Amino acid sequence: MTVYLGDSGGVELMRSAGSAAAMTILDGDVSVEKRRFSPQEDMLGTFISGDQVDIESVDGSNLHLVAGHDFSDWWGFVFVDALGGIRLFDSFKKAVEGQRDQAIELVNWPDRQNLTIRTRGDSFTSLAKITSYDFTTERETVNTTILGSQFVQQYEAGLISGQGTIDCFWEHRYQLCDPDVCDGGVEFSSYLAQLCIRLTQGADFFGRFFVYRDSDPGINSVWYEAECIVTSASISVGANEAITSTIQFVTTGQFKLLTGIPPAYLLQEDGISLILKEDGSRIIVSE
Repeated sequence: MTVYLGDSGGVELMRSAGSAAAMTILDGDVSVEKRRFSPQEDMLGTFISGDQVDIESVDGSNLHLVAGHDFSDWWGFVFVDALGGIRLFDSFKKAVEGQRDQAIELVNWPDRQNLTIRTRGDSFTSLAKITSYDFTTERETVNTTILGSQFVQQYEAGLISGQGTIDCFWEHRYQLCDPDVCDGGVEFSSYLAQLCIRLTQGADFFGRFFVYRDSDPGINSVWYEAECIVTSASISVGANEAITSTIQFVTTGQFKLLTGIPPAYLLQEDGISLILKEDGSRIIVSE
């Protein structure tokens, strides 16, 4: 009989798409030298460094923000500093680091620009430095005697809910000398802590919780897949001890327990942009 160990598991996150936020840029709000702009609106608590966003002009005119970009919209990744200033990047990893020399060059436009900015999510990223996690499913019975026949059929089997806890070492930034993160972007526990206190975009994410994942694609993996909301995030700081974080979450809507090969999508040469079908849907590698 095969026994599986916990080190074969893991957690992957997809940042959820949020509602559009209004953004106004006036003459002088853009610092070309620092490759940074400060909207009139306070972006602190609205967007988190590493968010993939769409920026679009309200009236459909060209977006006068990114140098050499003559279109009405732009998508990429953002870094938000402590003052609410924003830098734009072409990859998740660069956005989390937030270095000026890697940021996209900007232009300063003398006229007022009314823009919208919204988060988008289309790829999973591994959550780093996890020590353990648990995922609990519950079925609650519902009294259907006073409901109509349609609702009786829907709820007579009970309501299924899920919740869980993730324990990990606290980390809030990239260590450039760490080869585990230099080769590709990963999420840190600080992102989930920021989700818990984010107001405008909400505290939701899409998660894959792997019970077992084999490096051999021919061997089936086992994982839960669910939309989740962060309900609490705690940090434990002790003298001479590693700082740890505990994140609690609940599921929203339907979740699944799946067995097989985790889906992956075909990417373009930049490793970021998805290859789409004619109908706009993503192409799964198995196709």
